[in-house]
Amino acid sequence: MVWWLALLWAILKLIIAFLFIFLTALILIYMLRKVMGHMQYRMGPRHHGPHGIWQTIFDALKLLGKEDIIPKDIDKYVYLFAPIVAFVPSLTIFAFLPFAPKVAASNFEISLFFIFAILGFSTISLLMAGWGSNNKYSLIGGIRGAAQLIAYEIPLILSTMGVVIMAGSLNLTDIVNAQSRIWYIIPQIVGFFIFFTCALAEINHTPFDIPEAESEIVAGFNTEYSGFRFAAFYLAEFVNLFIICAIAVLLFFGGWKPFTNPIAGTICFIVKTYILIFVSMWIRSTFPRFRLDQFMEFGWKFLLPLSLVNIFVTGVIVLIVDKIR
Repeated sequence: MVWWLALLWAILKLIIAFLFIFLTALILIYMLRKVMGHMQYRMGPRHHGPHGIWQTIFDALKLLGKEDIIPKDIDKYVYLFAPIVAFVPSLTIFAFLPFAPKVAASNFEISLFFIFAILGFSTISLLMAGWGSNNKYSLIGGIRGAAQLIAYEIPLILSTMGVVIMAGSLNLTDIVNAQSRIWYIIPQIVGFFIFFTCALAEINHTPFDIPEAESEIVAGFNTEYSGFRFAAFYLAEFVNLFIICAIAVLLFFGGWKPFTNPIAGTICFIVKTYILIFVSMWIRSTFPRFRLDQFMEFGWKFLLPLSLVNIFVTGVIVLIVDKIR
């Protein structure tokens, strides 16, 4: 009987996570339209319906009502599985995000390492969509995604090593607990800059939406997708935005601190996450897109050396502090 209860509890947590992900994606889509609508003075998101809400609703209905078109001469299984590979890892990551003390589906010692391993699947989905679509624009978008991965993935991981050195753990809960006295955004401001920059590239967020680039390659890897398959890519992008900002809050902004109560801690964590999401949308509304060669140069010649310097300086400081103690 015990294993039945465990199975039911696991299914319940999966359902709750899925509902939370879906609701979060809808909120972020509306939020993006409102933020960009006000910053760029767009008429539709500001005036179409009560405070512009109708445009978001009708766009969702239009997308779900589109015919599911499958092009000829595609690599069928690669084409069909690409949206699944884009969305399912996002659902998996939520199992390892601690929202507050004891508010996490799973908690183990290398949770940060595991999350970064899962995030890498997003690029695989771009390659699958680009190759499977039998479309040159889609293929270029997928290749751009792989090339972009090389430029940002190493600095992204290295930028968190300063936090890991200071906390002495890869466990996200331990990292948050280590920030009881001071949030790591203060000693690790350089690491946060590198992390947030690379994180925007991880989720193809402007100014690093190089694999999509509507003005250059139509829409890149998802050109041949329509209806719900296109919606899966679209939702995954917004869910990954929440995940990336949530990880940044856990690593640099004290997670649920200063609260220890699960309810108050969860509210605090979500508020901090949405503040970072607003900042990312602010960036998206302000900066133009990088060229691929510009971002590659920026990643290899600036972000990577800076992340290595940050690790070295952090290690030296931690060693000196330990000696003094």
